[in-house]
Amino acid sequence: MEQPRRLTGKIVIATHNPGKLEEMRSLLAPYGVEAVSAGDLDLPEPEETGLTFAENARIKAISAANATGLPAFADDSGLCVDALGGAPGLYTARWAGPEKDFYKAMSQVEEGLREAGAEEPEDRRGFFISALCVAWPDGHVEDFEGIVEGTLVWPPRGPAGFGYDPMFQPDGHSRTFGEMSGEEKHGLPPRGKGLSHRARAFIALAETCFGAKFD
Repeated sequence: MEQPRRLTGKIVIATHNPGKLEEMRSLLAPYGVEAVSAGDLDLPEPEETGLTFAENARIKAISAANATGLPAFADDSGLCVDALGGAPGLYTARWAGPEKDFYKAMSQVEEGLREAGAEEPEDRRGFFISALCVAWPDGHVEDFEGIVEGTLVWPPRGPAGFGYDPMFQPDGHSRTFGEMSGEEKHGLPPRGKGLSHRARAFIALAETCFGAKFD
């Protein structure tokens, strides 16, 4: 069994999504690594043919590592709504269409909930999931996963965040991700609570790849 590998030096963040890129840069900032994005390097976006979030994260990380000769860090994440049978799931981004219209995507979720008769909060349950992968050019990979559960609200609330954040109210909170600052949403302990799915996955990554310790 391979030992966990520490991450140092320069890495590629394998995303073309500005919102994800901002969150990933923020999460990586304390650990002294130099991060460049796939967009900065004009890397093509690989076809995401995986059947799980973890598989798609691996595809993106391995593709970027092979293309650059550098370690690569990738995320595949999505919103899974119970009343919609887990949709949009792997197609979370595709529901926004080529124009990346996430209000349209959120409206589709709300339409599906109404068609399912999901009117009460307990019927509008869902979760965000984030699968993170770090891949090295020699083929070594490390995989991590984080989940945050919550309720889908309508109308959307708050201008912060990105994607479906304005309609997702995490458990234990009265505000949506769209109403929270970046520090509230994905700040790590001790300053933050590691609330978001991506932050929860990143805590596991930081403990393994950076030797970080969290209370």
